Amino acid sequence: MILIYDGSFEGFLTLVYDVYYKKLKVTKIYKTSVNELIMEEIYEVFTDSEKSEKVYNALKNTFDKKAFELIVNIFMCDNKEFEIKLLKYIILGFKNKKELFNINNQEVFYLQNLEKELFRLVHKMYGFVRFQELDDGTLYAKIETKFNIVYFLGKHFFKRLNNQNFIIHDVPRKLAFIKNNLDCSIQNVSSFEEPKLSNDEEKFDSLWKSFFNAVSIKERENKKCQQNFVPLLYRTFMNEFN
Repeated sequence: MILIYDGSFEGFLTLVYDVYYKKLKVTKIYKTSVNELIMEEIYEVFTDSEKSEKVYNALKNTFDKKAFELIVNIFMCDNKEFEIKLLKYIILGFKNKKELFNINNQEVFYLQNLEKELFRLVHKMYGFVRFQELDDGTLYAKIETKFNIVYFLGKHFFKRLNNQNFIIHDVPRKLAFIKNNLDCSIQNVSSFEEPKLSNDEEKFDSLWKSFFNAVSIKERENKKCQQNFVPLLYRTFMNEFN
């Protein structure tokens, strides 16, 4: 049986509920409607807040903190097809939570490695995020990343820019982590106008580019090596490469 859900975390928890209580035999899970010709039965999951809340509470009460966080973290790897393995992982945990850390299990091994990949990306982006000062003093950064890591970056910079308002904007996903005084939130950004930079920011932007060019040695330029350290994906909003 093929399952289709809306791609949200609440939708996936609803899916877990339906699979568990309706004893569905799942072969594939899709986030959108199926465009290919298939001969299997299709079951569409409709997000239900009551069902998702029951599963959420069951996970928190049954799984230990590390296993529960893995489930949430894996859902941030939104461009990977992890749903089947995550579903099996959850069912495994309800049967025997001790097995959740057995790396000989295929699902456990895959999900633990995917979580490591997620946090390697987060760690890299700590150094690749470029803030710009807006005319109201807010720091603003645009990012484009493989996984949905805006929450992790916001949490990191909240500790380091505690007295400074800032925005981290994931442009392709239309999400933004917004820190305003002591309030923090992740908001959907359906429409976007390029913000106005402060006068000082334009000066510092020019100085930073001049410094970047000054320290480079043209005779030793190695673009392939450079791309290994700073892949093209991360350069989209890095001002020294613009």
